[in-house]
Amino acid sequence: MSPVAMPASSDLQFAPLLEALRSAPTGPDAKAAADRLAREVSKAGLDSLNDYNVLSSLHAYATNKKSGYERESAAIAFQSLASTLGSPSAPLLLPSLHILFDLYADKGDVVRTAAKSAVKAILQLFPPESIRIVFRNLENILDSGKWQTKVGVLDALRSFVASAGDAVAAELGNVLPKVEPAMHDTKKEVTSAAVKCATSLCTTVANPDLAPHIPVLVKCMSDSDSVPACIKALSSTTFVAEVTSPALAVLVPLLIRALNDRSMEVQRRTVVVVDNLVKLVRDPNVAATYLSPLVDGVSKIAKGAAFPEVRAFGEAALSTLHKSGASSSGHPPTRRNIESETADAFAALVTLLPNELLVMSSATPNGPHTASSPLLAKSLEFQASLVADIVHARNFTDKEIWDRCVALYAGPWLGEEDGLKFAETVRSHFQAIDQAKHAVAVENVDEEGELLCDTLFSLAYGALLLLSHTKLRLFRGRRYGILGTNGSGKSTLMRSLRDGKVENFPPQSQLRCVMVEHSLQGEDGSLSVLDFIAADKALVNVPRSDIRNQLVEVGFDDARQAEVVGGLSGGWKMKLELARAMLYNADLLLLDEPTNHLDRASVKWLEQYLIAHSNVTCLIISHDSGFLDNVTTDIIHYETKKLVYYPGNLSTFVAKHPEAKSYYTLAATSVKFAFPPPGSLMGVRSNTRAILKLANCTFTYPGRSTPSLFNVSCALSLSSRVGIIGPNGAGKSTLVKLLTGETIPQEGIVYKHPALRVGYVSQHATHHIERHLEKTPVAYIQWRFQDGHDREILEKATRVLTDEEKALLDQEWVGKDGTKRKLEMIMGRQKLKKSFQYEVKWRGLDHKFNTWVPRDDLLGKGYTKLVQQFDDLESSREGAGSRETSAVLVRKHLEDIGLDGDIAQYNEISGLSGGQKIKLVIAACLWNNPQICVLDEPSNFLDREALGGLAVAIKEWAGAVVIISHNNEFVSALCPEIWNVDAGKLTHQGKVAVVEDAFADAKSPKGSGANTPVRSRLQTPAGSASGTPVGSGAEDSSGLANAFAKKKKKKPTRNMMKAQEERRRLRKLHWLTHGGPKPEDTDSDIEV
Repeated sequence: MSPVAMPASSDLQFAPLLEALRSAPTGPDAKAAADRLAREVSKAGLDSLNDYNVLSSLHAYATNKKSGYERESAAIAFQSLASTLGSPSAPLLLPSLHILFDLYADKGDVVRTAAKSAVKAILQLFPPESIRIVFRNLENILDSGKWQTKVGVLDALRSFVASAGDAVAAELGNVLPKVEPAMHDTKKEVTSAAVKCATSLCTTVANPDLAPHIPVLVKCMSDSDSVPACIKALSSTTFVAEVTSPALAVLVPLLIRALNDRSMEVQRRTVVVVDNLVKLVRDPNVAATYLSPLVDGVSKIAKGAAFPEVRAFGEAALSTLHKSGASSSGHPPTRRNIESETADAFAALVTLLPNELLVMSSATPNGPHTASSPLLAKSLEFQASLVADIVHARNFTDKEIWDRCVALYAGPWLGEEDGLKFAETVRSHFQAIDQAKHAVAVENVDEEGELLCDTLFSLAYGALLLLSHTKLRLFRGRRYGILGTNGSGKSTLMRSLRDGKVENFPPQSQLRCVMVEHSLQGEDGSLSVLDFIAADKALVNVPRSDIRNQLVEVGFDDARQAEVVGGLSGGWKMKLELARAMLYNADLLLLDEPTNHLDRASVKWLEQYLIAHSNVTCLIISHDSGFLDNVTTDIIHYETKKLVYYPGNLSTFVAKHPEAKSYYTLAATSVKFAFPPPGSLMGVRSNTRAILKLANCTFTYPGRSTPSLFNVSCALSLSSRVGIIGPNGAGKSTLVKLLTGETIPQEGIVYKHPALRVGYVSQHATHHIERHLEKTPVAYIQWRFQDGHDREILEKATRVLTDEEKALLDQEWVGKDGTKRKLEMIMGRQKLKKSFQYEVKWRGLDHKFNTWVPRDDLLGKGYTKLVQQFDDLESSREGAGSRETSAVLVRKHLEDIGLDGDIAQYNEISGLSGGQKIKLVIAACLWNNPQICVLDEPSNFLDREALGGLAVAIKEWAGAVVIISHNNEFVSALCPEIWNVDAGKLTHQGKVAVVEDAFADAKSPKGSGANTPVRSRLQTPAGSASGTPVGSGAEDSSGLANAFAKKKKKKPTRNMMKAQEERRRLRKLHWLTHGGPKPEDTDSDIEV
């Protein structure tokens, strides 16, 4: 390599050009003079900028306060030099930026315009690799400039986002602390520019989970009142990508503010987020560098927070910070020493230069040589900074970067060709040094089969870290069963794979990934089955004949293909999802609880299908141990936030890990459920007396020609343990909905004890809580029962008044004195003999005119639903009204149902897993101490351990239980009585727990429209007649009086007669005091 020969020039050539520039009377004249000067510098070489005082002269012109012409000419000259000389001049013009930015505050418009053009032209010369150096210069100007200068610098910083986004992101930790003070400037122009700048800079964070929160994060920098809402949003965000230094640079200032917040809730959320952020950062040096400022705040919370649980979270976060290397005493020892690295790179560059460009140092004659010219030395310093960054990033393969950062700037002194050779020499030199420091470890993996993916990733949900730096390694044709406890993140992993949010996972164009879920969410349920599949955008090119054949393969005959999707049962909807997934021709099939709504025949078919398709890889989540045993070839187990792989099926896995035997048995191991005792039922002293009954009921869904249930009769008592079985779509869930009042039969009668409370967990149980996803589980139960009764009970179809029933409120009542009144509402209830009477408020009259009306009279007028509404409220109050809804008690109740206390109190419902949501729904339905608990497919979302805990709790509970489940093991272990529903007809099997096919009352209320019920199959014992006292709260049933043999009348004794007279006297006195219908004196009250 040999240096370029510079053309001979003299001061006499540059002096006239500089003078012409200084004395230019107009802008165009100054532009012409500046262009001539730039061309002359280009001919003479870059050293002429210093040798002939070009730069120093321009600086003098730009700082001349007395002449606006000279300031304008200087700015124009800088623009011309940048445009003409190009990128090699960038290091030489960089020191002049502070002078040009000062001109932003000039009084002359032309001067300001020229300065902005010059700054823009200079900044365009810098490559992305030089962002660190440029930003340090701009930050220094920002700290000392006037407000116009500050606005200009902020706009300049923002201009690099489009051209060098990744490089800007790497500098966020340094530049944001400089930009943030500008947000609080007294000048609104500076504040506005700072907000725009920070928002633009933060968009360079390559974290898709953080991107939606950028505006809020920036707002928090300028407005501390926004911190709590931002922290709450972050804690509800699923973070799946690695948290890198740019993300930490944005988050740490927010977290520091949040740690100083007075709210315990904000502090708790913050320390949990801090704890998990460290775990999501792969580079411990990055974590230590950015998280050290958080140590003091976290330590303060760990030691002094008011709530013990917050202190516990703080201690955990502090421990994690210390392990990462973060320290409050200063920066970690591994912090990068940029000055030393730059000095080493500069020394290496000098030694690699040709000797012709070097001179001996006058200070140290025997020491190292130095560059022959000041501007060459300045260019080498700039190159050394860039080389130090490239070496630190260990980027030795991209030769274009080395050419852009070395050859381009060495070219004016070495020539273009020799400049490229010099860059290659420098690259080879530093690569050899790096290879000597780092040994390359090669991992050999010997696995058979085609590797579909080998992805290293982390998975978290806001404050809950689910998987930490683990690998997803899948081979074609394998069927992987995923095992883990509820809340470990199994379904979250599935959804993240489906949505393409797992970092480094192959895109859909490379790996076709399809998920089959337990329900059709957000789909149009009005289409027929065939049209529903055909309407899928991904299947528009699939012939309808292929779709029809696929539907037939999963069991849809022509009649079922014509049915609307909304009328399908849960099992048929799952089959529909499977059919759609099969039409996608997936490489990877994600099956989340595929057997939940399938009968045994369908499960067997699914097993055979999956085994037959050996070219499709499956990831399966299921609580059906038999299904996993028959299907899986490998097991993926969640262990300490890692995915651990075991070859073989579930049995093989359990043989190696006996503690996992809970996947086979229903015995409760680590999970314990404890149901609250059922409340007493007024007037019912026999556990075998019927308290809920259907009599000859028929129900047909709208749009269907055949009834789902036909002429069904059944009854429940307090001791009932009923399992409802049957194929998909047979009407099992419909039967339960009739029992619980969710739907109304078109024919037949539903009898229900007026004070009966029923807890119901539906097949799609989460519909109870979908409108409260922003609440925590504790807050949801507090809201639902805050008035002392169940607020959701009035939403049942059997309790909503129709227009005809509302019109009945306008009918007039004629009193004994002939006055006419209209009923407004029912306000109270009390016993009246063997029934009830209700306090009625009359429309337009004060409360003092309220009267008590017998239940039979209200039913006779057609106010059945109104009475049932009030009965529901009263029965709910009897259960829930006596329970205090304090956070401590509600949390304890949720813990009894198997939900972790911290999750129950602090995590929003939207972030709960499917199993955790089911536990919440079960806990909510048991809060008011119901006498009957109805569970529709409770095993759908509960893992084996939770299912075992539920089974034990049901066995020990004293109330009645009705269970719908395809899990034969679960049903047979708990239910001696089986109701088999098939084709809409009900068949009773097993031991019946209802001894008496009637309610507690002896006769049916008048005007109720009740049909005569079917007589009991078992006779009532003679002694049971005395079990129902006078004034029983149970509802009447016609035909029951004939079931009892009449007893012979016994002559009363004198004492009995005296007691009878005393009771009649007290009864009359009570009537005179409280009003109501006058009690009758009969011979039947002779006995107590």
